[in-house]
Amino acid sequence: MKLYFHKDACSLTVRILLHELGLTAEYESVDLKSKKTASGADYKTINPKGNVPALILDDGKMLTENVAIQFYLAEKHPNSKLIPAAHSDARYCTIEWLSFVATDVHKSFVPFFAPNVPEDAKAGIFTTILRGKFSAVNERLAHNRYLSGNEFTSPDAYLFVVTRWLPAASLSLQEWPHLQRFMDEMNQRPAVKKALAEEE
Repeated sequence: MKLYFHKDACSLTVRILLHELGLTAEYESVDLKSKKTASGADYKTINPKGNVPALILDDGKMLTENVAIQFYLAEKHPNSKLIPAAHSDARYCTIEWLSFVATDVHKSFVPFFAPNVPEDAKAGIFTTILRGKFSAVNERLAHNRYLSGNEFTSPDAYLFVVTRWLPAASLSLQEWPHLQRFMDEMNQRPAVKKALAEEE
């Protein structure tokens, strides 16, 4: 497999999960502004969407979009329980939180990385929206070790990655003690340590 990534982008989620599964892969960085890969290729000819992650599978097919790749990895390795078994309550809970991280939390960061959004707008309505999303996550983690319960699942890796973006919104983990505990614990996972070291 080969993962096209950008440092500290949501593609870090896939790298973490690959390490959680003990899978080997090739990694190539992408400059998201120029759309050039580290080897000089035009990334748009590889992935016309132009975003990361893009995972080239062993059969040469390409899979894009974080949630789709997470499902692929989890269902190819069901014993990992990254996404619990079909028809189980745990599965629906995991999908619920995976959806929330992807569509509510992740997308709420878009204005903070967009160069044409005025600073006062970022500091106003967009910060308020983002604070609300993380407050919901903090409340969940007040009663659960991880998003889906007491076992690590796919959305936990995703939450870890997007939470690392809080400084872009001038927000601090100090507002959310249960999220702080979660991040401290995640930072100690071997797969997370390995992924972060590689991207450095």
